[in-house]
Parts: sequence; C-alpha cells; structure tokens
Amino acid sequence: MTDNLGDIRLFVEAAQLGSLSAAGRKLGLTPAAASARLAKLEGGLKARLFERTTRQLRLTDVGRLYLSGCQQALRALDDAEAALQEGQNAVRGKVRMSATSDFGRNLLMHWLDEFNALYPDVTFALTLSDSLQNLVQEDIDLAIRFGVPQDSSLVARWLAPNPRVLCASPEYIARRGEPQDPLDLARFDCIVLGTASGPVNEWRFTRGDEIVTYTIPLESARETNDGAVAREWALRGYGIVIKSMWDVEADLKSDGLRVLLPDWRYPDAPLHALYHRNRFMAPRVRVLLDFLAERFARTTGELEAQLGLRQALGDARTSHRGARKPSAGERKRPADAERDA
Repeated sequence: MTDNLGDIRLFVEAAQLGSLSAAGRKLGLTPAAASARLAKLEGGLKARLFERTTRQLRLTDVGRLYLSGCQQALRALDDAEAALQEGQNAVRGKVRMSATSDFGRNLLMHWLDEFNALYPDVTFALTLSDSLQNLVQEDIDLAIRFGVPQDSSLVARWLAPNPRVLCASPEYIARRGEPQDPLDLARFDCIVLGTASGPVNEWRFTRGDEIVTYTIPLESARETNDGAVAREWALRGYGIVIKSMWDVEADLKSDGLRVLLPDWRYPDAPLHALYHRNRFMAPRVRVLLDFLAERFARTTGELEAQLGLRQALGDARTSHRGARKPSAGERKRPADAERDA
C-alpha cells in the first residue's frame, strides 16, 4: 500500500469532493498529474473506480467498495501517526468537527478562535448540521449534539445542561403581549422546527407536578427544518419559538429575544460530545474536548448569573450527577436525539 499511498489519498479526496481536479488542487497536483495518478491506480487494480464525464465524477460499484476499505486504512495510518505524536505531546494537526447549525455559528466558532489563540498549530474542518444521520460513517473526530444517539460505537461525554426556553422578540411581545400559560399559546403565532421524524409541534411543559401539552396547528404555524431560520424568524418578530439556551444565549443577553413563561419547563436535552469508541484520540482532540468542557462550565455559570436560570441549570446538573447511565434500550433513538436539537 505504501507504494501508492499518495494515489489512494487522491482517490479518497476525489470521491469526497466529487471532483478530481479539486482533489488534485488540495494535494498540490495539476489536473494532468491527478488524472495520470488515478489512471495508474486503476491500472494497478485492474478496475475502474469512477465513471467520468465532463461534468460529473461518480463512483462505480467497485469504487464504492474500494473507498470504504481505503478510508478505514487511512484512518488507521492517521491514528498511528497521532499515537506517535502522543509520545511527543504534540497538539497540532486538523480536528474534524460536527455541530448543530445555530450553536456552531453563534458560540462554537468563537470558542474555536479562543482555542486557536492557545494552540495555533491546530486547524479545523467544521461541518454544521442538525442531523445525526451518517455520523458514524463520516470522518469526524468530535461532534457536539443535543441528546444521546443510540449507536454504541460512539462515546457520549456529558458537557452541559441544556434548558430550552420559550422566547420571542421584544417587538413581537410589544405588539401581541405575552402568554399567561402554555394553553394561552393558541392566541399567538408559533414557529415549528421540522425534523426527519416529523414536525415538532407538540410542546410539553411542566411546572412542579403540573404537566401541560399544547399542540400547535400546523396550518397556521411557520415551519422550517433549519434551527438558524427558526431563530431568525423569531428575531424578526414573526412569532414564538422553542430554542436551546445555547443557541440564543447571545440574543437573550442583548435583548434580541426574551424568555416567556419562565416558570414553565420544557424537556431538557443535555449537550454531549460524541466521538468514535474504537479510534485513537489524538492529543489535539483530547485537549480540545477538555477545553470545551471547561468553556461550557464557565459559560453556564455566567448564564446563571445574567439570565436568572440558576434553578433550571442547577436542577439539570443535579439530575445528571444522580442519574445512572442509561441502557441501550433506554437511550433515545437517533430520531429523538435529532428532534431535540
């Protein structure tokens, strides 16, 4: 394999990017050199890996099979290199991350800047998606998600509580007033998040022993499958939305959004860091994970003081410390964890 390792890396990049010329540029090759190296690889294998046209590069059935094996082999080599770096305690290289859209844009990007100030030799590949689909198959070192996926090949490290708040813009509140209880939401415009398992239009609230569920009529609701759009609609005064505290913490601090029904709780879905169980954790990933855990803890304390959420956050932390680890059958299904995002 070492004789054509560069050709294999070119093949994997071309498959991921959907372009041989783009893969060549990434690896410092001219289009002609990239084409020649791919032809050499296919000649040695005596197999055609791509169907090529002037506009499209598509894997053949043989190519898809070969790609899976190549990706595993390259990951093993990268892990071996990382293991050597571990002995040198080198915090450098690229961390491939995945996070939900709002959290990634509004908070995580700033925290990664802070991390880079401490470790300038680390670079990032950041994918923003509200879905958990294909997380196991993707080449991701670390993912930040709400809830816990069922897949046992992923380790879930608890990072922070995640109170979700009912909120709207000051302009909307001035125009329409505030709901007095969950069922009073029938008088207001609501923004619904859609997921792969369907729209989340059943909002369940608790206050002490009271449990109230309000089902939003979809015919009158604004719907989107993108959390960033739902937040933006709320900021523009289109209605009331349920959002993770972490997605809107800046909006709450700046009074872009205000919390409604503060005495009522919406179900929590704590934030977790997910990583592959059987892969070596490079020093850069381990140090970043510890940095994020500390950053979450510090920001949680700031929010407690600034937003008056001490009781909600304290209850969530107590619940986490006192809870036993759920069995596989008790964990949320992937669709449920995705829905909680």
